[in-house]
Amino acid sequence: MLKKAYYRTLYASYIGYITQAIVNNLAPLLFVVFQKEFDLTVTQIGFLVTFNFTVQILTDLVAAKYAETWGYKPSIIAAHVFAAVGLVGLGVFPNLFGNAYVGLLAAITIYAIGGGLIEVLVSPIVEALPLDGKSAAMSLLHSFYCWGHTAVVLLSTLFFILCGTDNWRLLTCLWAIVPFLNIFLFASAPIKVLVEEGESLPMKKLLSMKLFWILFLLMVCSGASEQAMSQWSSYFAETGLQVSKTLGDLLGPCLFAVLMGLSRVFYGIKGNEIPLKKFISVSGVVCIFSYLLAVFAPLPLLSLVGCAVCGLSVGIMWPGCFSLAAEHCPQGGTAMFALLALAGDIGCGGGPSVVGLVSDGFGGELKAGLLAAIAFPILLIWGIRQLRKT
Repeated sequence: MLKKAYYRTLYASYIGYITQAIVNNLAPLLFVVFQKEFDLTVTQIGFLVTFNFTVQILTDLVAAKYAETWGYKPSIIAAHVFAAVGLVGLGVFPNLFGNAYVGLLAAITIYAIGGGLIEVLVSPIVEALPLDGKSAAMSLLHSFYCWGHTAVVLLSTLFFILCGTDNWRLLTCLWAIVPFLNIFLFASAPIKVLVEEGESLPMKKLLSMKLFWILFLLMVCSGASEQAMSQWSSYFAETGLQVSKTLGDLLGPCLFAVLMGLSRVFYGIKGNEIPLKKFISVSGVVCIFSYLLAVFAPLPLLSLVGCAVCGLSVGIMWPGCFSLAAEHCPQGGTAMFALLALAGDIGCGGGPSVVGLVSDGFGGELKAGLLAAIAFPILLIWGIRQLRKT
């Protein structure tokens, strides 16, 4: 049984992943608004996603070396401060800077630092809690990213209906309330360390292990498979399928997030009965099918179904790879989780960027970019086969 005092830690960690979902998924809902208001190209829009995850990658690198030195609690509190300030800045900075695009990048820099720290720290914080069934618990933890993503889409859509897209700056400030309040919850929560100082594997040792690089590849492909669809689904629905913003957001990114969350909750409940590697491999196959359906479906509604099914398929990938790492390399410590978070962020930034670049190369045809993203679940399936051999 989990000691009563640690429930506060667990709940704060859940909200931490909701904050991560806000950081990663609010801006994509505003892509069309940014494009019209600031006269941005598709490549510039795609770079906002890449830049977000690039900053998170750099944060992961620094945190991999210093997070244990700084301490988990000060670091996770700082993460939420950065997230709150950056979200407010997303609405404020474009008007403060001479160049609105530079203002967007400045705000993204700040909240991406927070997002990177959250990604590095929350998983080991929960992994260190005194509870059984770690794989299932990890999957359930990561489901809160999905519920956060769902809330971002639903509540933002409701805001746009009631207040209009012209008031999007107010929306970014309202979402900043979530990380602001979680600062105080983490400040009062007890936090254990994953591996005692001096007992974790040195980073040099980790980097010399074939097993680590297989896990690294799996995390890259997990992040890319997820975000290549997630980050572009709202834009795809509005511009490529010619449906309304409300319908596109509800049937695209919203249903994507719901099904991704249900997949994680399902494994959180049934995880002890299902071989994790097999579940990830099957999910990779379903992911390939979902991309093909989104690209080649003759009807817009079927394309949106493909976007949504992709959420179901990618649900287990990210938390599943974390669980495989903890199982195969229990002495990896914070450095391993940080480097795997870095790998995931490389995929999260690279996947949408590939979609944008390929789309621009085909005259702005987003379906061409989404078709190219099929490479990521294919590589994921291959990586699981290599992990079995290792």
